[in-house]
Amino acid sequence: MGLKCGIIGLANVGKTTIFNCMSSTKALTSNVATGTGKSNISTINVPDNRLYELEKFQPTERIVHTTVEIVDIPGLSKTTGKGEGNKFLADVRNCDALIHVLRCFDDPSLPHIDGSIDPVRDIETVNFELQVRDLESVEKKLQKVEKAAKVGDKEAKKAFEVLLVYKNHLESFKNASTVPVDEHDKKYVDDLFLLTTKPVIYVCNVDEKSAVNGNQYSKRVKEFLKDEKTEILIIAGKVEAEISELESEDDRKAFLADVGLTEPGVNKLIRAAYSLLNLETFFTVGPKEIRAWTIKKGMTAPQAAGVIHSDLERGFIRAEVMKYNDFITLGSEHACREKGKLFVEGKNYVVEDGDILHIRFNV
Repeated sequence: MGLKCGIIGLANVGKTTIFNCMSSTKALTSNVATGTGKSNISTINVPDNRLYELEKFQPTERIVHTTVEIVDIPGLSKTTGKGEGNKFLADVRNCDALIHVLRCFDDPSLPHIDGSIDPVRDIETVNFELQVRDLESVEKKLQKVEKAAKVGDKEAKKAFEVLLVYKNHLESFKNASTVPVDEHDKKYVDDLFLLTTKPVIYVCNVDEKSAVNGNQYSKRVKEFLKDEKTEILIIAGKVEAEISELESEDDRKAFLADVGLTEPGVNKLIRAAYSLLNLETFFTVGPKEIRAWTIKKGMTAPQAAGVIHSDLERGFIRAEVMKYNDFITLGSEHACREKGKLFVEGKNYVVEDGDILHIRFNV
């Protein structure tokens, strides 16, 4: 199950710097606010130390992380909604979640495109540009269903009513994610893939001295977003870039300790994206491979088996399940079985984060 996160924000906020911290594919940074550049794309491993803990008890030939695709989308600006800017808004539309990078640092050598540092204003600017595009999509569909609604098509009439609610909401400078309609009625806009319905993580890109506790800019962001269901992370992009260049793990740890951090902020960022999208991880463990797999919360054992291979879901018989903590505490599958910590589960079992699964199937 793939996860695609788009990094958005205005030009000169540090999006590409943070992208490079996460990716082995280094992209060139730019201080030109054109809004017409090319998106950078990279597939990265999701950090999960549990894989290496499992290896201590089950030697294996290889460890396979689950992955996430990161898209560094060119800086949005007040002209993005029209013309050339349209080409990368398609990248926003194709993302599962958005990472909105906000400039929360001063640097006279790198002028802000609006002349001053104000991350709250930047949030409003980007939201407005995405709302404009969503409004265009809603208005186009309104025109399509209006004729059918006028001649008495009940379904078209209901769609028209719901679309009008979306239209009025967006015209009031509000995101489609907060529109006051029943969950069932959102089906009328599902085909529009509205940009402002996507879950967002906000990253306050701060200077080195603010890496741990943030600064006046990040505090304003937290106050502004206090009523939103989102996550706000403090990341010092420049520091993270320097850490990512270090080859030695010991050197990285020493650098992190010097600035008061226990792990790179980008690791927290990926985990936050998982949480925001209601994703979980289960493991398969063996001498050939220890692998992490991504599922949606609430998936049953057959559905999780299908993430590994469709044949496993189709021919699912049962799942043998061990809990991660039981496995590393007792030290082996045999010990878990002996202590009654290996459970045989059927088709209705809901897989939990950290479960170690062995699927029995027949096709």
